[in-house]
Amino acid sequence: MNRTTLSLIAGTTALAAVTGFAALSAPDTPGADTAAKAAAQLPVERTSLLCPAPSTSDLAETSYTSFTPVTKGTGSGGKAELRAATEKSADAPADGKDEGTGKDDGKSGKDNPAEPVLTPKEPGKPVTGDSSGGDAPALVGTADGRFAPGWTVQETTEVAAGTGRGLQGVNCAAPDTDFWFPGVSTDADRTDYVHLTNPDDSAAVVDIELFGKDGALKSAVGEGITVPPHSSEPVLLSTLTDERQTDLTVHVNVRSGRVGAAVQALDDKLGGDWLAASADPSGSLVLPGIPKDATSVRLVAFTPADADADLKVRLASPSGLITPAGHETVHVKGGMTTAVDLGDVTRGEAGSLVLTPTDRSVPVVAALRVVRGKGDKQETAFIPASRPVGTRATSADNSGKDSTLSLTAPSAAAKVKVTASAGSEGGAPVSKTYTIKAGTTQDIEPPVPGGLKGTYALTVEPVSGGPVYGARTLAATEGGVPAFTVQTLPDDRGTVAVPEADEDLSVLQK
Repeated sequence: MNRTTLSLIAGTTALAAVTGFAALSAPDTPGADTAAKAAAQLPVERTSLLCPAPSTSDLAETSYTSFTPVTKGTGSGGKAELRAATEKSADAPADGKDEGTGKDDGKSGKDNPAEPVLTPKEPGKPVTGDSSGGDAPALVGTADGRFAPGWTVQETTEVAAGTGRGLQGVNCAAPDTDFWFPGVSTDADRTDYVHLTNPDDSAAVVDIELFGKDGALKSAVGEGITVPPHSSEPVLLSTLTDERQTDLTVHVNVRSGRVGAAVQALDDKLGGDWLAASADPSGSLVLPGIPKDATSVRLVAFTPADADADLKVRLASPSGLITPAGHETVHVKGGMTTAVDLGDVTRGEAGSLVLTPTDRSVPVVAALRVVRGKGDKQETAFIPASRPVGTRATSADNSGKDSTLSLTAPSAAAKVKVTASAGSEGGAPVSKTYTIKAGTTQDIEPPVPGGLKGTYALTVEPVSGGPVYGARTLAATEGGVPAFTVQTLPDDRGTVAVPEADEDLSVLQK
């Protein structure tokens, strides 16, 4: 391998350490010399998170919880902060010009820096903040150094009455360029918004596609939506199409730039919640953490492929994998959204839905709409298909009595370590190890920090065995309504694989 190739690898490696994203491929030429050794997992050095505007209701009460797990090898420097999406940080260019357009935006980051909404003080201890009413903005967060690996921010909103009343929660997510949201609706009782947040100094251009039971819905206004720099745009789905359908899939595709995207699904009768993006299209999917007292579960699935998908439907229960009677399989037509009512599929026990191909594998996205309660005392939450926990995953904003941690090992038994952090206002961290049997879901009683004051975070780390999927449910009964929200626990992407090299990469070829 010549030094030009090594220089390219060195540049990619440096990018990986800074951003957490890198891909290196071995040469395809037979017999080619490969200098890269086994990749080392190093902590990411910088990360970004975006929180959508929580609510337009004057009755909304929103809390934010920020937490970074303690990670070895990060050093002692760094910081993290959350700011309004309309404001630049103090690190913005001093001349106040937008780096993408060169225009003066009137907000010089160093001459007129905005105060952060939330600023964590140290890894291992949560920091909380709150806001009231319907004017709270979307937030843009950045973290570097020791605060970056595994940084997690939870946004939780209580709405006392009106459309979407109940508990709404979402994990603030990293910006990206492609999102799938099965489970949205344009029904008369639903008010669904896609929130698009642009953290960068240049405008993002976004296409929003809608897919119903018969395929793509016509929508000229869904193409070429511009999201200005440092701003957030809520797009009401019913304004993109004249068709009213109960079950739709939304595809958010970013033509230029990057955005954070999340769907706020509000129902006039059944409350509401945030719908996070489904895991990338895959032949097999796991939707973890269905509450054991769910009274109604609705599966919504979509395949972007031209071919149809036939999926085996199984529930990972505390005793093993079972097939729901009458719902052994589901047929998903290519390019069309399919919905199936599974009823009270959990039958009073913890459960997770496992979808696998009956024959050939066709990529699918999926989500569950889950209802708790009866009559006019019902509340809704959503569970998208999730990535596995991987190396580590964290849920913030736990209180100890109203939090349920659900862990699933769909294929092989797994041993998992769960760590409860120190409390936001005091308390000592504590860890406990659990064994999850193959094909089961366990609602575990997580450890609680000693002397807990305030809220705390739960960090899940697989120790051995097969892949583990997780979800955390927050619950709060309000006026007899069993309000709740569910967040899945995918890998926090706190580390990145950085290959080692045999040669000194410090000298570049001239």
